[in-house]
Amino acid sequence: MFNPYEIRRDFPILSRVIRGRKLVYLDNAATSQKPKQVVAAIAKYYLWHNANVHRGLHTLSQEASQMYEEAHEYVAKFVNARSWDEVVFTHNVTEAINLVAFTWGLSNVGPGDEIVVTVMEHHSNMLPWRKLAKIRGARVVYVDITDGGELTYESFEKLLNKRTKVVAVTLMSNVLGTITADVVKRVAKLAHEYGAVVVADGAQYVPHAPTDVRELGVDFLGFSGHKMLGPMGIGVLWGRREILEELEPFKTGGDTIKEVTLEDVVWHDIPWRFEAGTPNVGGAVGLKAAVEYLMKLGMDSVREHEKELVRYTFKRFNEELGDEVEIYGHKDPEVRGGVIAFNVKGLNHHTVGMALDMFGIAVRTGMHCAHPLHRRLGLSGSVRASYYVYNIKEEVDELTTSLKTIITLRDKLKTGEVDERICTGT
Repeated sequence: MFNPYEIRRDFPILSRVIRGRKLVYLDNAATSQKPKQVVAAIAKYYLWHNANVHRGLHTLSQEASQMYEEAHEYVAKFVNARSWDEVVFTHNVTEAINLVAFTWGLSNVGPGDEIVVTVMEHHSNMLPWRKLAKIRGARVVYVDITDGGELTYESFEKLLNKRTKVVAVTLMSNVLGTITADVVKRVAKLAHEYGAVVVADGAQYVPHAPTDVRELGVDFLGFSGHKMLGPMGIGVLWGRREILEELEPFKTGGDTIKEVTLEDVVWHDIPWRFEAGTPNVGGAVGLKAAVEYLMKLGMDSVREHEKELVRYTFKRFNEELGDEVEIYGHKDPEVRGGVIAFNVKGLNHHTVGMALDMFGIAVRTGMHCAHPLHRRLGLSGSVRASYYVYNIKEEVDELTTSLKTIITLRDKLKTGEVDERICTGT
């Protein structure tokens, strides 16, 4: 196991003081903080190697091209892809899934076909499929969750059939923290028996657990750099090479082609045909640095660290808050990630989030881009605390103690009588 206290030295932002309190950053499911090593790698590229890639024979262009291609190689290794050219850089996981929907989907989904989506999905792995279905005259069918917030293989088994063309499923819920990887492995085998493809949203899973695309058995996997210590504006679509080679570009333009005449076009090899225009080279360099950082820590250790934080959170909430706070999802840290969605009895989730900010604690409030899931749970929203490699038990203590104070001031918070003085308990 790594030492999170040593890791924190790489993140200067964690020393910030918010409203007189040291920052406690618990909004990692939205975006993670960036270590000095990642920022330095991006700065070095722009200060010493900045040039466009694949467009020049001069030294800077050659250096930039090599750095950009190496980033593909490192990401491929990180998810155990068969080859670096199975890795396509996108802006984020949202674009990655849209790429699949409007390349493979437009070519293979037609009237009467079915797209299987779970009610647990982030909108990024739901709305593109609904739009595709509307365009192509297909039908979206939904896999429900159990009352405990889990997906079961049997629920997929009941819905998949010869009309199924796509199964879209998250590897980890961004609300409930439910890890579905084991179920997805079985579902992928079943989907392939029907000739369907499986598109996995790994935005919450890949940054937090060892990921092996060969073992998962899915056909496409999307994830975002900014949730795994990397910069914003860089994401990844991994796809099976044999499928990617059959697809035409999602966007067309510079660097997507080998040859263009007034009558025809010959598309470039993968992955370049899917990376139209000038790419985010600095973002790719930063993502490579983030991958190196995580590989050095070891993804098994990242997973164990978060399990320990979740276990400790349940313990502290139970000891100090009792039934005043309701946590959603499975209570076993072995089957859930470092995401904890909850509500405080009698208080709106936004009120709790704003009150926690007065203690310097950053959490997310709302429906977390998962409206159907919240409605399935009978909720108008929730407070979400989410952990990463630099979070420590003392921050869990701060969260627990702050919530305890908020509960004692519940009536005043409802009427707006409490302001910044809440952080002193006055």
